[in-house]
Amino acid sequence: MCGIIGINGATEVCFDLLSGLKRLEYRGYDSAGIVTLYNGSFSRQRAQGKLVNLERKLKECPVPGNVGIGHTRWATHGAPTELNAHPHQGKHVALVHNGIIENHAELRANLKDVPFESETDSEVIVHLLDAYLDKGCDWGEAIHALLQDLKGAYALAILFKEWPDVLVGVCSGSPLVVGYGTEERLFLASDVVAFAPSCAEATYLEEGDWVELNKGQVTIHPKKALSTVTRPRVPISRDQECITKEGYQHFMLKEIMEQPTVLDRALKMYRTQDCQITKKYDWKQISSLSIIACGTSFYAGCVAKYWFEKIGRLPVSVDIASEFRYRDPTLLPGSCALFISQSGETADTIAALRFVKQKGIPCIGLVNVPESSIAREADSILQTQAGIEVGVASTKAFIAQLAILSALVVEIASLRGTIPHEEKASLQQDLMAISGLVTETLKLSIPLQTLAPRFGQSKTALYLGRGSLYPIALEGALKLKEISYIHAEGYAAGELKHGPIALIDDKMLIIVLAPYNDLFEKILSNVQEVLARKGQVVFFTDTHGMRALGQLESQITVYILPAVSPFLVPIVYTIPMQLLAYYVATFKGADIDQPRNLAKSVTVE
Repeated sequence: MCGIIGINGATEVCFDLLSGLKRLEYRGYDSAGIVTLYNGSFSRQRAQGKLVNLERKLKECPVPGNVGIGHTRWATHGAPTELNAHPHQGKHVALVHNGIIENHAELRANLKDVPFESETDSEVIVHLLDAYLDKGCDWGEAIHALLQDLKGAYALAILFKEWPDVLVGVCSGSPLVVGYGTEERLFLASDVVAFAPSCAEATYLEEGDWVELNKGQVTIHPKKALSTVTRPRVPISRDQECITKEGYQHFMLKEIMEQPTVLDRALKMYRTQDCQITKKYDWKQISSLSIIACGTSFYAGCVAKYWFEKIGRLPVSVDIASEFRYRDPTLLPGSCALFISQSGETADTIAALRFVKQKGIPCIGLVNVPESSIAREADSILQTQAGIEVGVASTKAFIAQLAILSALVVEIASLRGTIPHEEKASLQQDLMAISGLVTETLKLSIPLQTLAPRFGQSKTALYLGRGSLYPIALEGALKLKEISYIHAEGYAAGELKHGPIALIDDKMLIIVLAPYNDLFEKILSNVQEVLARKGQVVFFTDTHGMRALGQLESQITVYILPAVSPFLVPIVYTIPMQLLAYYVATFKGADIDQPRNLAKSVTVE
């Protein structure tokens, strides 16, 4: 979601703050701003829309100072206007905020006669701190008092007019990380990528920490306390620096095309990872598995449910994280929970993990960011090894999640004795061949471009799949919605007659995922029902399926995918769904890497 960058050093910070914000653009935002402290005064520039608008203002009127904070805002409370843009400032304080203050209305009501300039919940924090400082508190006492007042999730970066050498960060329910630069230059950010080129090491703040950056010194305080605590400094991966399109028009296309490499890397690592997971738990004694995730990660969990139950004979429930806690789920002894999140910072998934841990249930995290909150708080972690994913619509991270989950299923099935050794070896052999099949599937890139104009003229689309391709139909529809803004829905094909068929006419596009298998004849019946109502069918199958179409072939648009084992069909059939969404969005001229209203990491509930 929103992005935070702060710098405290001995040289001007204005354009370095702007550079940090540019590296955070991938998170999604609709306004941005910077404030610095110089000669006892705040200097602030804010702008609605993209960072180019802020950059234009800063070039015309730079803000001076060696300490400053910046922010990219994704609107929650209040429209995405310049007045609502961060940083907010008051008499003594300027700050930026990620998260939501749940009791902001109550706090605002108590701040009588205080002039508010914005509609945001964040501005309440400025005036609370000003009030404490007016009462004679120093900055540390004011922060300590503030933390007793706030309810919700928040990461804060704060400047104090009377303490010009101090940059303060607060981390509660939303991530913050400290970076150590050269010449005593210190950084504070919501994501290490913001300062990765300038720092070799970082400290990831833990839940409830607040930190002082002052003249090259870092002092960390634990949750709501004035005492101090030490947190480890860890090296920053050089991968964090490599955010380039490498000649591609968009990050999304680059990330789609690098999926064979991602698969190779993920599956190369899984042997080490799954051994740790499988040795830690007695999988014969685990009675059920709960998978909890949001968005695209939820669909990865839905695919895994088919795999775990069919191959591992392990009962699985899959929950949307934002619903999980509120249905008061029954968690029985002997069960286990798996939490899937690309960023490892998804607020609802973190909250669900904490809920489950309180029940004493073992928690496994599947994440792409090994330093993330889920990675730190889960009992065990699996890393997808996908590398930084910049495009907001997830592609390579989803494929990496499927790869790790498929490998884990094979290992657990073997341990549970539900597959013989020969079948395990065969499935593992299929896994090792999957990157080559994905490479072959990517050759559909050019043919799918010709399909884009048909979709670009459409207002709605229907995606159909059966078995483990039902979640891929859901994912395909989500991708089209996310980046092309065309309404789309995914359905289990057998549900067609239970409602969706009423929508079909000669203008509707229906995307059908149909490898040749024991359900092929059934899905052909669905196609016949669509054609009888003059729907436009786009059919994805393999060579065997193509031959089985018979006379239907002349009535539909067919794309041939490589033959793949039924186990790994979801990975291969995901690729054309990604490419199709990409080329439709390109045809429509959409903002593909930063689609409207979306954020890469949803760090508020």
